[in-house]
Amino acid sequence: VQCQVAKANFELVRYEAAATHFKEARRLDRFRLEDLEIYSTVLWHMKRETELMYLAHELMAVDRLSPQSWCVLGNCFSLQKEHETALQFFQRALQLDPRFTYAHTLCGHEYFANEDFASSLRCYRNAIRIDPQHYNAWYGIGQIYFKQEKFEMTEYHYRRALEINRNSSVLRCCLGKTLHKMGCTDEALELLDKAVSKDPNNAIAKYERAVVLFSIGHLLEALRELETLKDIAPREPNLFFLLGKTCKRLGRIDQAMAHFCVALDLKPSSADIGVIKSAIEKLKLPEDEEDSL
Repeated sequence: VQCQVAKANFELVRYEAAATHFKEARRLDRFRLEDLEIYSTVLWHMKRETELMYLAHELMAVDRLSPQSWCVLGNCFSLQKEHETALQFFQRALQLDPRFTYAHTLCGHEYFANEDFASSLRCYRNAIRIDPQHYNAWYGIGQIYFKQEKFEMTEYHYRRALEINRNSSVLRCCLGKTLHKMGCTDEALELLDKAVSKDPNNAIAKYERAVVLFSIGHLLEALRELETLKDIAPREPNLFFLLGKTCKRLGRIDQAMAHFCVALDLKPSSADIGVIKSAIEKLKLPEDEEDSL
């Protein structure tokens, strides 16, 4: 029961609650292996490296021939960005059980991190062949197509994932972002509204909602959304860049300059530095076209 509650919280991106229930499940049964690959992913998302290493050590001591044990160990190395080593351990899990769906998906994630999209796609498709209800793999394929700017294919796969996991704020956000890229602004905004209502702490959904509002000229509403994000994501340069652009459009030049300077101070990528500096140089000029990060 504890593991079922933990997994339900995991699907809702309530990682703290999920971790608490997984801990309780382990207290009740130290030799349980089932579902602990999900626990390791919870710890991965929470960046709890020490706890993840301890879990891997314990599971290896319980059963070295369990695919769950090797998935947990792989997630340890994935968190340390040692993707090749992580892949070896996930592949070891598949040697032990070729139909262990989640191991295929974890392999897909590692290949995606290495930008080996062909291998990543193959792994996700293998996962779906074994379990067509495995929404993580549908989502993974959507990510690949989004990266490749194949937005119609992205939309299809995100919709399939959302049909399976209808309560996911993350999936609604991803689909909304994709539809905005396709010019379907109204539906994008509707999905992002639902994503935020499902999870008011989903900072990415709030940001993407602000992007859409900015694009359709709802500047004050976009500004309100962005201001609420400053406490949630205080070190995100894209947030302050969009704040600067919004303030510029509203004629608040001094505030725009302040936000652009904060964006620069937060060490954005080298490509983004050029975009921000260009925006600063054009700050007092009429706005003909928008730069975007």
